[in-house]
Amino acid sequence: MAKKRAATRAAKRSKKTVHVHSEQCDHDHAPGGAPPVGTIGWLDLTVKDAGRLRDFYAAVVGWKPRAIDMGGYSDWSMEKPDDAEPAAGICSARGRNAGLPAQWLAYVAVASLKRSLTAAKRRRGKVLFGPRELMGGSFAVIRDPAGAVLALFEAPKP
Repeated sequence: MAKKRAATRAAKRSKKTVHVHSEQCDHDHAPGGAPPVGTIGWLDLTVKDAGRLRDFYAAVVGWKPRAIDMGGYSDWSMEKPDDAEPAAGICSARGRNAGLPAQWLAYVAVASLKRSLTAAKRRRGKVLFGPRELMGGSFAVIRDPAGAVLALFEAPKP
C-alpha cells in the first residue's frame, strides 16, 4: 500500500505544469497542463507582504510554501501538505503585479480572450488589468457588473 501511494505521488509530481497567472509571478506551479475551457486553472493571491501571507496560510490551511526566486525576492508556490502538489500561489505586488487586487484571484480558461473581453465590456464589465502575454498565451483581469474580480486565461494555441 505504501509503495502504491509513493508511486501515485511521484506520478503527480512528474506531470507537466502550467502557470496561469501573472507574468511577474512567473513560475510553474499549476498542475496538469492547460486547463479545459470554462474551468478554474489556478488561484493566486498578490499582496505587498507575500512572506507574511505565506506564513498565515501555511498555519491556517496547512500548505507548505516553496520559494520561487524572482530575482531579488521570492514568490511562493503553496503546496498540499501530503503530496507537495501545488495548490495556489502567493505573489508579491511588485512590477507588473502592482496593479492586481489584494484578493484571491481565480483564473478561468477561455477559448478566446479577445472575445471574452469584448463580451464582458458589452455586458457592463470592466477590464482592470491586461491583456498581457503569458507563456505563449494571454490573460486579463476583469470586474463584473456586481464588482467581483476574475482573471481570464487563453492558453497558447498548439
